[in-house]
Amino acid sequence: MDIDSTEQDGTSSPGYRIVDEEKRWKYVEHIRRTPGPYTDPDAVSQEAVDQFDKMKILVIGAGGLGCEMLKDLALSKFRDIHVIDMDTIDISNLNRQFLFREADVGKFKAEAAAKFDKDDDFYKQFQMVICGLDNIEARRWINAKLVALAEEGDGPDCIKPLIDGGTEGFKGQVRPEHCVEWAHIIAWEEEKPFPDLDKDDPEHVTWIYQKALERAKQFNITGITYSFTQGVIKNIIPAIASTNAVIAAACCNEAFKLATGAAPALGMEENYMMYSGDDSIYTYTFKHERKDDCPVCNSGARPLQVNPDILLRDLVESFALRPEAQLKKPSLRLEGKTLYMQFPQAWRSRRGPTSTAL
Repeated sequence: MDIDSTEQDGTSSPGYRIVDEEKRWKYVEHIRRTPGPYTDPDAVSQEAVDQFDKMKILVIGAGGLGCEMLKDLALSKFRDIHVIDMDTIDISNLNRQFLFREADVGKFKAEAAAKFDKDDDFYKQFQMVICGLDNIEARRWINAKLVALAEEGDGPDCIKPLIDGGTEGFKGQVRPEHCVEWAHIIAWEEEKPFPDLDKDDPEHVTWIYQKALERAKQFNITGITYSFTQGVIKNIIPAIASTNAVIAAACCNEAFKLATGAAPALGMEENYMMYSGDDSIYTYTFKHERKDDCPVCNSGARPLQVNPDILLRDLVESFALRPEAQLKKPSLRLEGKTLYMQFPQAWRSRRGPTSTAL
């Protein structure tokens, strides 16, 4: 990841400077090679230090949080970082996703990995996975993938730690979304101002914004703006740059601790860190307990009575109504076989139609 800016005669190229590698990594090396009271005794050996340099990290999500993660990982001397992101760069991203420029608008955030659908061998090459995703389905998918690799594999190398970060503005923020959704779903269908809704067309967004503003005034609701309207209809999660920076640093810190053994990482006794910045700054860690009867995080099998002629689509929808399940958007997987995945989008058609019988 370093730029070699030195010419053959030893001078630097115009616009570049020669980087003193020893000074650049002085403090990182001090942490890696100086044991502390909680450091694993084997972590400061030369073998462990060399192993760190070979570490391969997969980062999923290159948005506001992902950009901060990538920067922090690079500055922590992780040299082999791979990125997956299925989204394209929007002009509204540029104020906080600093890895991108105006010339990048419209391009994939991860050109070389625009597709999420990789085989198991792709994920097996990494020592850990770090997520900066903005939706539940993607998180569940990568979690299920890594759990499957651990269960079906043999040996400790099949266990891939997952560090999952997420942000949403300042904790406790209240947003008047219902006025925008009313204009977006109800008013649009009733009046049909344009044949089809283009969420990137300023004229279309302006129409929804004006309708939402009228609706809000009827009920004395404030907070409706053009940018807010655009965020609601495009499902853009509000991002605060400082919040992204804090959570990205925490994720990178956990990755560094796992990679070096310099200090105990989350996941041993405590596995969840919460940060709140809406009223001063507050953070704490705790152990997120697994419920023994949870249909999502419990790996135990349950008997399920279904009509053998039922359509796969109807089975998926029935899980939201079953009292013992209450799963709104489940993905279905048998041992060694995927029946249906909610995410990525391409898998819905690739895994077969849901209109077929079981």
